[in-house]
Amino acid sequence: MKIRAALLALLAAAPASAQSIGPAAEPRFVIAERGEAFFTLQEAVRAIGDGKGTIRIAPGHYEECITQDGGEIRYLAEQPGSVVFDTVTCEGKAAFVLRGRSAFIEGIVFQNMEVPDRNGAGIRIEQGDLLVRESLFRNSESGILGSNDQTGRIRIERSTFSGLGRCDDGADCAHSVYINGKGSLSVANTRFERGRGGHYVKSRAPRIEVVDSSFDDSAGQATNYMIDLPVGANGTIARNMFLQGPNKENYSALIALAGEGHDNDMGNLQVTANQADVAPGFRHRTVFVADWAGAPVRIEGNRLHRQIAQSERRR
Repeated sequence: MKIRAALLALLAAAPASAQSIGPAAEPRFVIAERGEAFFTLQEAVRAIGDGKGTIRIAPGHYEECITQDGGEIRYLAEQPGSVVFDTVTCEGKAAFVLRGRSAFIEGIVFQNMEVPDRNGAGIRIEQGDLLVRESLFRNSESGILGSNDQTGRIRIERSTFSGLGRCDDGADCAHSVYINGKGSLSVANTRFERGRGGHYVKSRAPRIEVVDSSFDDSAGQATNYMIDLPVGANGTIARNMFLQGPNKENYSALIALAGEGHDNDMGNLQVTANQADVAPGFRHRTVFVADWAGAPVRIEGNRLHRQIAQSERRR
């Protein structure tokens, strides 16, 4: 695993290091290229508009949200893990609602997001490309949620998703990461843990990459699949570690392929060199890869606990 222990420790300690503030006494959001400073993040986003810019964010605990309607913006915490966006969402969606050309987010904590439709997220990506690096999503309904119209490239690196998801009260399920649309999803060196319902990663994008990451479901509650590709995908799931937890809503598989149809091609999907184990108290037989499409998926080189069969064709 390439996930850096020091970074995870810093992120876990974020509430203690974050500075709780009310209305800002001084500008805390600086457009690096211009040296202009703003009292709210939304003001800085509007100042960049449809252009390009980097917003440096001072350490703090922020109860505010933003919408980005254009441009290419980089959101950088001055100290990774010390910038916390808490509770407040825009448009009943997320702390960051993104529909510009691109967004890059680094070193930021998103927590405690809830909205009426039960899909409150740290980030809602509706248009454009997204790169998330060294960030933490926790104790919310969703971590990152992509809209149906999203066609860009989404990449998540060296981040943590903890205490996310829900699937109750008759509402649609929420997931740690849920990507719709026709773009691509790439996840690398990232940790998923302590799910509270739904799936850890769910993607309808035609291209998927999940590599060098960990899925620890030992403390999960009412969780479902680790990775769900409901309409299939091409790409790679490799060198990940999976730990199947004992308190699941659905323990029948770790990875699910084409359970809702075979809309995306799966001729070049590879599931290789992963490791899967079961947590104490897990007493069921399960399947590493459940496939409803019967596609020629390459499944090999995976090290599996004796309670986990390699694959199963389902109908």
